[in-house]
Amino acid sequence: MMSTAYLAGLAAGAGLIIAIGAQNAFVLRQGLQRHYVGAVVSVCILADVGLILLGVAGMGLVVQQHPGLLQWLRFAGAAFLAGYGVMALRRAWQGESGLQPTGDGALSRGRVVLACLAFTLLNPHVYLDTVVLLGSLSTHYEGDTRWFFAAGAATASVLWFLSLGYGARLLLPVFRSPLAWRVFDVAIAAFMLTLAVVLLQHVG
Repeated sequence: MMSTAYLAGLAAGAGLIIAIGAQNAFVLRQGLQRHYVGAVVSVCILADVGLILLGVAGMGLVVQQHPGLLQWLRFAGAAFLAGYGVMALRRAWQGESGLQPTGDGALSRGRVVLACLAFTLLNPHVYLDTVVLLGSLSTHYEGDTRWFFAAGAATASVLWFLSLGYGARLLLPVFRSPLAWRVFDVAIAAFMLTLAVVLLQHVG
């Protein structure tokens, strides 16, 4: 039963986290630039695991009972995504990105970590996925077995962010071209601005 719960948590966690989102795009970009990858990956893992544990512990019920919190996060998240999207467009226009520590790469470790926290914690969907959904799924398991479910979901998070952050270097040959970086930044900008609009459409 414990192994079943663990595998169920692993599958559920992987299914939710692997979907491309703003946080994953940010981790990928940092991985390509090889800039504070360890710090970014650690922040994502710790935040994800913490939210999963909160959901399994029952915080999901609190979030469901206070929808105003998610509404506030939608506004803040939309503003942040829009701002980052505009910055990506500027990088693409000016050709500031590359494998050298320019553009975002010039940011200090602290600012990179803060940006990563913003991508993670200002996204209301992360609470719906990790806290509410995984927390709800864990209730299908009795007693301590639900913590094996949580361990499985946490394992999926650890494996994904390590693979995304450190596996990005496999794409480095493609991104040695400045044009590839411009295309990537345009795609990132379009993605971030679209997400900002989607978040605002859900406000109400």
